[in-house]
Order: sequence, then structure tokens, then C-alpha cells
Amino acid sequence: MTHRKRLSGWLADAALVLYFVFALFPIAWMVILSLKPADQLFSTYFSFTPALGSYRTVLGDSEGIPFVRFFVNSLVVSVGAVALSLVVGLPAAYASARWRFRGAENLMFMLLSFRFAPELTVIIPLFVLYQKLGLFDTYVGMVWVLQLVTLPLVVWIMRSYFADLTPELEQAALLDGYSRKQAFFKVALPLVKPGIAAVSLLAFIFAWNNFVFPLILTSSSAQTVTVGALSFLGGDRPRYNLTAAAALVSVVPPLLLALTIQRYLVRGLSFGAVKS
Repeated sequence: MTHRKRLSGWLADAALVLYFVFALFPIAWMVILSLKPADQLFSTYFSFTPALGSYRTVLGDSEGIPFVRFFVNSLVVSVGAVALSLVVGLPAAYASARWRFRGAENLMFMLLSFRFAPELTVIIPLFVLYQKLGLFDTYVGMVWVLQLVTLPLVVWIMRSYFADLTPELEQAALLDGYSRKQAFFKVALPLVKPGIAAVSLLAFIFAWNNFVFPLILTSSSAQTVTVGALSFLGGDRPRYNLTAAAALVSVVPPLLLALTIQRYLVRGLSFGAVKS
């Protein structure tokens, strides 16, 4: 019986290692492509002379493609979208968790449907509106449209965090002379900081990775890395090594953000999972 358990344990570990290799192979292949010189791109698989020329080309604008500007654009619109979503979404989530009224669940479901709806269903009307309002290819336009992606996420996730807080905490603050606004900012918000960190990271990742909106609603001034990285695939000779390098560089901000707030992230994702 012990031998069987040991064998099943080995088989489970082997399956886990195989899955780990399978899941990480695309990333490893991207790293290999990014380190390959152009003359060895198609002639070898794993045997080649590593070089950082692709990264210097991508970050140095030597191909006429302003990837660094696209990178900055992504930072601006993603941070702006998350910040606006938090400013609007946190009070909305708190209100939806504390006050019940007729049609509240329908209103929340309608908000969530914006996240579920395919982006292609709204992109043409948005394109026409943006052309009329002068928002096409602007930071303001991108931050605004990304609310369709980030705001429902913030409201729905933070609603559960606020609902897990006992209302007696705020009632005690009100009895101490706090206003409802002060109770929200000084009592409720500090208690859900881990949740705010977690939802901020998730919203940032969704905003950063969005492809359809910047593809249609920008051209150059506000274009993001998700679209700009594909510029290296154009022309008669696709430069896969440059595209791989650009893709790996674009992964850095979400990864750094996750590492920076990982202490809050773990607490935020497990907040309210176990109740007394």
C-alpha cells in the first residue's frame, strides 16, 4: 500500500512537472526568439549565438517604430484607467454592498454585462463617436473607453470585500460623530486595502493587455504596446525576433507591479474566503 502511494505521488509530481514545462514553453520560446540574431532566426532552433541586438533595436527606435512611446502610452492609459475606476468604483461598490433598493441587482448585472459583452459589438459606434467628439487617438479617449473593461471589475470585486465587513464598524464610527463619508474613508477603506491592491493589479493587467480598443481607436499618438508590437511583423520580412523582444519588454510593468504588491495581493485574494 505504501509502495502504491509512493508511486502515485511520483506520477503526480511527474505530471505536474510536464504541465509546468508545457505552460512555460511558449515563454521560453519567446525568449529564445528574442535572443536570436536575424541571420540565425530560421536556420537553427536551440543552437545559436545569443545577442541582445533585438532589445537594442526595439528600445532604440532604429527601425522607425517608436516602441518606447507606445510603452509610455500604455503606462499612461492603463494607470489612468485604473485610477479613474478606483475613484468611481470604490464608492459604487460600497454603496451597492450597504444599500438595497428595487432593481439593485439588475443594475449590477447590467454593469457586469459591459464586461461580458464582446468589444467588437460596441467598437463601431465608439469609433464614430470618437471621431465626432475629437477623442480619437487621445489619452482621454483611451482612459474613458477602458472603463468598459476595468470599472465593472472594480465594482464587482470590491462589492464582495465591503459586504464581508460587518456594518457595526461603521455604525460605531457614526455614533462617535463621524459622517458617512468619514466612516467610508477612515473605517471601511483601510480595512479593504488588500482587496484594493488585488483589484488594482487585475484591472491594470486587463487594461494593459487590451487590444481591440487601441487597435481601432488610436493611430499613433495614443497607440499602446499591444498594437505597437505588431508593427515589427509588417513588411516583406517579418521580424519575429523584434516582435518577441517587444512582447517580453511589455510584460515587465505588470510583473513588477505584481511583485511589488504581492504581500497585499495574497491577502486580498484570500480576504473573506474563511469566515468565523
